[in-house]
Amino acid sequence: MSERLRTDPAHLIDASAALLGRLREHPPLVQCITNSVVTNVTANALLAIGAAPAMVDIREEAGLFAGIAGGLLVNLGTPAEEQRDAARESVAAASVAGTPWVLDPVAIGALPVRTALAHELVAARPTAIRGNASEIIALAGAGAGGRGVDAADSTDAAADAATSLALAHASVVAVSGPVDLITDGRRTARIANGDALLTRITGGGCALGAVTAAFLGASRDASAGGAAGDLGERTAGALLADPFVATVAATVVYTIAAELAAERSTGPGSFAVAFLDALALVTPAEVIARAKVTVTDAAASAPGSETASDAAPNAEPATARA
Repeated sequence: MSERLRTDPAHLIDASAALLGRLREHPPLVQCITNSVVTNVTANALLAIGAAPAMVDIREEAGLFAGIAGGLLVNLGTPAEEQRDAARESVAAASVAGTPWVLDPVAIGALPVRTALAHELVAARPTAIRGNASEIIALAGAGAGGRGVDAADSTDAAADAATSLALAHASVVAVSGPVDLITDGRRTARIANGDALLTRITGGGCALGAVTAAFLGASRDASAGGAAGDLGERTAGALLADPFVATVAATVVYTIAAELAAERSTGPGSFAVAFLDALALVTPAEVIARAKVTVTDAAASAPGSETASDAAPNAEPATARA
């Protein structure tokens, strides 16, 4: 698969639509070790998008389940002692089984217990790390976190920290904000979809971590072929199996659902209900029509890079449907 196929925004959008279809045809089982504030919201979001949630978060069961799940979320929002042990168990088992997993380092920085646990878990190389800008900066060791679960930094302010984390741990890093930023340290996508109402309901960011685990689960065996449908070569199996592509797909679908919900809402209450409906009803065609994705490729702009010539079309940010 060419580098251009991996970085062209139009191909990423087509792949996002294809992965949404694949997720619904083959619902992944997603294990969630998540915080008590958002458990119900997270389960409902997974059910709405088409995945199967399982809140298995106690010692002696979490590790066993991580070996059979299609994807795993570890969210540090309310990390009681038993949940901390369950997180360690599940991450170890996921690493052995090859289960893709997402680390959501909620409110780390000033709070010592969760901050230490986040640094411990990130060393186990999450498939993806999702957080707000202040959480990502704190996890990279470059800041003290935000105001509780709220970010005190902009998404672009976290770009260098996200790149550093991605390269250090071979992870995809997703920074949530008005424009979401996703990077694997070499490629960086920015997604300009979404609506501010998503920040005024409980669990808007936490549920995205679970949905990201679902898309990673859907992409896990995609290299075996297929799922491209009439999208042809542009959404070949190898592209769908790329964790960077799967993380972009999760954010694209999730934020487009937020836009659709906002169009039908009068405030946070009606938005919360409409958002679940939109997650269930958003179509691959709507993803292709509404996605606003730009991509930069660090390899293309690096002086002397062997790939610079081949990737020249992406040396400047490439845009699709923006």
